[in-house]
Amino acid sequence: MRHQRAGKKLGRDAAHRKALYANLAGQLIEHGRIKTTVAKAKAVKPIAEQMITLGRRGDLHARRQATSFLRSRDVVHKLFAEVAPRYRDRPGGYSRIVKIGPRPGDAAEMAYLELVEEELAPRRTRSAAATAPAPALPVEAAEEAPATEAEAVEEPLEAEPEPAAEAAPVEEAQAAPAAAESGDASA
Repeated sequence: MRHQRAGKKLGRDAAHRKALYANLAGQLIEHGRIKTTVAKAKAVKPIAEQMITLGRRGDLHARRQATSFLRSRDVVHKLFAEVAPRYRDRPGGYSRIVKIGPRPGDAAEMAYLELVEEELAPRRTRSAAATAPAPALPVEAAEEAPATEAEAVEEPLEAEPEPAAEAAPVEEAQAAPAAAESGDASA
């Protein structure tokens, strides 16, 4: 029985498995995306994210730990100089697995293991979505901007109508339905 035996064997002995993980993690850091089997991608994803976390720390000890695992100074340099600064404000989840279907030769399930590129957007909660204001009504199209800077300098702005004069009919139009609704509610 395999009770409390974590990790995948992947049909390899320990040294071969460790070399495989180091190579896959290094290639992911170097190229940003690798194509591999789903089992290997799931096994190497936590290791690659741990290497990026070391890169985010950025101290000498973290650099030595990354070098001892990845075994390539060039990859470690790229990790600390380019990859880790991209994820400075991201608390985790630096990579994702995208399944792409079976391999033609042996029908092994294949996937892309890739680094996440987009910025982290804060999640909207249900209460925030409920209290969000309704979208504003579209404003009339603005006048076209002058084609060149010379036209903008030469032509002063023409006399614009007063904003209060235009705002009054709009306010009256909005007030009329509100008054009608309050009249219906009282009747």
